[in-house]
Amino acid sequence: MNIKNVTSGNEETKEKNYVCTAVPFDLGKVVCTQGIAELLNNNIGVNLPIYLHRHQNGDWGNICVEDKLTNDKATKTGERVLSSYTICNEQVWIITERDRSCTTILLPNEY
Repeated sequence: MNIKNVTSGNEETKEKNYVCTAVPFDLGKVVCTQGIAELLNNNIGVNLPIYLHRHQNGDWGNICVEDKLTNDKATKTGERVLSSYTICNEQVWIITERDRSCTTILLPNEY
């Protein structure tokens, strides 16, 4: 067995054992970037409020366990929160600022 396999196994174990401890938080003003506007225009019927609800309630989407744990803590300590979802075959980030004044929906290349 090599180091890479051990590390991969540990990550899988962490993922299986992860339990969300986040608390719901305010989103503030919700804005989206030009890239998201184009994604929505090209994919009629995409329901962004579902992803905002997931983000607001601790379903962080496609991020590693360490980032999930960081987000869980951030919901209690007032730090920035970032989620990542695949929407219409595109990676989409949702970021809520630490002061909860604003949540931005964006493509990673717009960061």
